[in-house]
Formats: sequence, C-alpha cells, structure tokens
Amino acid sequence: MEELLIAEKDPATRQQMAEHFIKEGYSVTVTDSLPNTLSNILKKVTRVVLLGAKFDELPTFDLIDLMKKCNQKLAIILVSDELPLPLLRKVRSSGIFYHALKPSGPEDVEEICQAVRCAFGNGMKGHAAR
Repeated sequence: MEELLIAEKDPATRQQMAEHFIKEGYSVTVTDSLPNTLSNILKKVTRVVLLGAKFDELPTFDLIDLMKKCNQKLAIILVSDELPLPLLRKVRSSGIFYHALKPSGPEDVEEICQAVRCAFGNGMKGHAAR
C-alpha cells in the first residue's frame, strides 16, 4: 500500500483530501506540524507529500527546500490557492513534482488524485525512496 503524507494547516481541506485518498486505497498520514512532517520524510516512510502552501511559519519555498534536503527523491505536490507568479516560478524551480489549486469541493480533488497517481508511478512501486 502506497503511503501518502498530507501536510496541511486547514483542517477541512486536510480531512477532505484524507477521506478521498483513503477511499482510493492509499495509506494516509495527516499532519499540521512541521516536526511530524519532517519525521515522516526522514524515516523515508512516504514518497509523496501533499503540501499546503501556508504550512507552519516557514515560507513555502524554504519548506520545500528543507524537505528536499531530507529526501531528494520526495515528490512534493503543492496544493495552494493562487500564488503570485514570481513566487510560483521560484517554487517550481525548487523541485516540486506538481502544483495544484486548493480544492473547493470534493469534485475538485480529481486533479490532485491524478498527480498523486503519477507521482507514485514515477518511482519504484512499493519501495520507499532512499
């Protein structure tokens, strides 16, 4: 079973995405704290992270950089409201796998679901990133 980490401050979004991915058959861990996020990444339990844009006190770019330093093979899917173009360029250059707009309802999760499937498909199925 593929392990998916959802790192999101907004409880409603976190719950909506977790419920959807559990129904899809993923093993889902949710967190709203940076220490828990980094712990999961350092243990190399997960290969794919859904990251909310407003997560803890670190700016998004710095957080992505820190996560990538913990695990270079980590696929980060940034889920956010619209970002200013200069920030979006900077974030994309930092090595995120995909940028999706924050879902406003259950039907909007499909784009994120496709990105998650693709992220898991790009790695070795069933193996944690090393």
